Amino acid sequence: MLTVDFDRLRVGRRTRFIDVGAGAGRHSYEALRRGADVTAYDLDEVELKGVADMFEAMRLEGELPDTAHGEVAVGDIGDMPYPDGHFDVVLASEILEHVPADEAGIAELARILAPGGTLAVTVPRWWPEKVCWVLSDEYHANEGGHIRIYRADELDAKLRAAGLVSVHRHHAHALHSPYWWIKCAVGVNRDQHPLVRAYHRLLVWDMMKAPRATRIAERLLDPVMGKSVALYYRKPLAP
Repeated sequence: MLTVDFDRLRVGRRTRFIDVGAGAGRHSYEALRRGADVTAYDLDEVELKGVADMFEAMRLEGELPDTAHGEVAVGDIGDMPYPDGHFDVVLASEILEHVPADEAGIAELARILAPGGTLAVTVPRWWPEKVCWVLSDEYHANEGGHIRIYRADELDAKLRAAGLVSVHRHHAHALHSPYWWIKCAVGVNRDQHPLVRAYHRLLVWDMMKAPRATRIAERLLDPVMGKSVALYYRKPLAP
């Protein structure tokens, strides 16, 4: 399940790509399939071990172009060990809402992006996220949880202040918003609740089969109730 448009990011063979806050690696895998030079970067060493294992499995199964290279790196968004302008594409998906010093993190994302390169940032959309917070303290009030709710224009202002130029914006995953509202209403850890299980089966079916009806429905609903907002930027060629 991808939140960003990889064609818009122009990820291809030998693209230097970093997935900051890679988690379980869903975006890193797509970049690798396209032949990019991929770094999956995250604080969670256990998650990254799984990503590294999947990189190797994809290689052994012959799923990757010959230019594809994947590595994992453990570290903090606020202090990334890369030279200025090191990556052609920088992705930070669903991570900044967890970061106390978000402006320092944004400055690092801009610093490691090459002039002319593309940055994509996604965060939970304000009003679907606000519903979750109202329904459940447990949803966000935990170690490593969400510490803020962004309005898209607020986040955009911070990214522009870092010297980046906005090029596009869209919403994603409208069908996932009700799932999280249900979880927050019944208890975020009650995965076996009948309503949670039923909706989860629907989402899995949709992801596996991608039927035309739900794809059209989600495209129509994304602008209204998409769970995430995705923002795209270019770094100017000259200051």
